[in-house]
Amino acid sequence: MVRAAGRKISKAHRSHQTPHGRQTVRQLMAHGEATSSIPVDAPKLFDRVARKWNVDYAFYQTEPDKYLLFFKGKQADAITACMSEYSKRVLGKEKSRRVPILEQLKKAKAHVRQQPQREQERVKEAVREDR
Repeated sequence: MVRAAGRKISKAHRSHQTPHGRQTVRQLMAHGEATSSIPVDAPKLFDRVARKWNVDYAFYQTEPDKYLLFFKGKQADAITACMSEYSKRVLGKEKSRRVPILEQLKKAKAHVRQQPQREQERVKEAVREDR
């Protein structure tokens, strides 16, 4: 009985709080503030940056791999700082200097094929005589 009452009280308490961070578009619109949107390609990367800047935002998928980022109008300054860091990360990810392992293996395989094969000489060793 006591647990059920505690759960009911905590559920009522959570329902009156406004959510922060990533949320649904409906929850963001329910805040009653003006919202703006920006197109985004990599939402996972943006999530990491947005947590750092403590902004309220929501994603809406328009096409496969295309998203609209909705955010509060009052947080425009935080979003611009967040977007500048996000764009640096996206550009840095594209210019990654690491070559994928599969490509390295393909290059190594082609390099080995180009080298002439050596034939192994089989030589019998002299057997030691018992003294």
